[in-house]
Amino acid sequence: MTVSIVVVNWNAGAALDGCLESVAADGLAGRDVVLVDNDATDGSTARARVRHPWARVVETGLNLGFAGGANRGAAAARGEVLCFLNPDARVLPGAVQALVDTLERVPGAGIAGGGLVDEAGAWQPGAGRFAPVQHLVLDTTPGRLPARLRRMPYRVDWVYGTFMAVRRDLFRQLGGFDSRYFLYGEDLDLCYRAARLGSRTIHVPAARAVHGTNVSAAQRFGVGREAEVVKGEMRFYAARRAPRDLRLFRAVGACKFGLKAALAAAIGRRGAAASYARVVRACVAFDPLAADA
Repeated sequence: MTVSIVVVNWNAGAALDGCLESVAADGLAGRDVVLVDNDATDGSTARARVRHPWARVVETGLNLGFAGGANRGAAAARGEVLCFLNPDARVLPGAVQALVDTLERVPGAGIAGGGLVDEAGAWQPGAGRFAPVQHLVLDTTPGRLPARLRRMPYRVDWVYGTFMAVRRDLFRQLGGFDSRYFLYGEDLDLCYRAARLGSRTIHVPAARAVHGTNVSAAQRFGVGREAEVVKGEMRFYAARRAPRDLRLFRAVGACKFGLKAALAAAIGRRGAAASYARVVRACVAFDPLAADA
């Protein structure tokens, strides 16, 4: 199966160069690599044109968000598999091919997500659950302890869009990412719609990517980034699940992050406390009607 790598860039700075260098180091420079310029203003796309001329640049003319930008890149891609890679992530050798191989070998697999580590090599989450309470309670540090020990591919509800591969025919059938999600929630939504069609999502721990600081999101949202993640998830529950699931998510989420805010404040972590407090406010103030617009 042929593969196209799609990187959506908005002001990723030097991280973009590291991302594309990792693609080239893995012998993928001769493959179809599509760099989507989401109206970056930091010169990162211009530098990439010079340093990595093998990457085809697609310009959007404005910041469409990840979902919209990824859809533009997918439309220009040529491969049978679309591999979406964040500009602040670097693939390790063989990672992209491992995702492609999984989609070829696992019956019914339509989406595959890679394992993520931070700059120091420490494990990061790369998959989650659909059900609201399980997601909020089990997709946490203690709840993910078994996942840290996994080495072989295994079925999950959804994988992070940081580093994920999707069969092109499935992506087209789904109509791509839902562009109502500007950033966060679009990967969850895509995997859910795929599951409704009977397609499996597989997490592949051995297909590793180093995920650095969320450069673009940090610039756009600052201390409010965590709240934006939760807003994206609430948009998903408002759009795709029963009303009770959204109510559960909001109630449990407000309690969970309220407790985290209190604990952070008690030990003097003011930045974390402010971030968690924003999540609580987002859970309380979320408007399902506005989210579905």
